[in-house]
Amino acid sequence: MSKKKKEKSSPMPAASAGLLRFFEEETEGVKVKPEILISLAVALVIVCVLANIFF
Repeated sequence: MSKKKKEKSSPMPAASAGLLRFFEEETEGVKVKPEILISLAVALVIVCVLANIFF
């Protein structure tokens, strides 16, 4: 392999190391329990259906 090709190609990071690093990072934002999110989605569907029936 020529010297130019060696300089241009960089080693690829290990796939699992990248995933681990990604999931270890803590992101800032609103924390919502999944139960609350599901109940709000169901409530929104019920409100939409009732609004469709009565209006």
